[in-house]
Amino acid sequence: MSGVQFPLWADLLASLLLIVGATLALIGSFGLLRLSGLFARIHAPTLGATLGLGCVLLASILLASVGAHRLVLQEVLITLFMVGTAPVTAMLLMRAGMYRRREDGSRKPSRHQDTARPSTGGASPE
Repeated sequence: MSGVQFPLWADLLASLLLIVGATLALIGSFGLLRLSGLFARIHAPTLGATLGLGCVLLASILLASVGAHRLVLQEVLITLFMVGTAPVTAMLLMRAGMYRRREDGSRKPSRHQDTARPSTGGASPE
């Protein structure tokens, strides 16, 4: 440990950012559990992870900058990578889900389609 003493304002602000980031990630996780269907379930963890990670990285930038007595921006690369890749990953997962739904559409009825048997022309099924 370096034994750096941070000012009270930096500790409080970093703590607040960490709590907000963890809360956003937790809400995103609950959204993943609670929502039904692929397309609804994609949004909550993506937004929670991106916004939560942003808050955690802001806290890291703050404490590293205060500890070094200069602006430290190494975490900006992590932020750019996550902000760039998380939404793209979500978009690709949604496209894969749309493709799969289109391919399986003729074999499996969706929950919105009528699942009644087709009529057999008046003949009763045996």
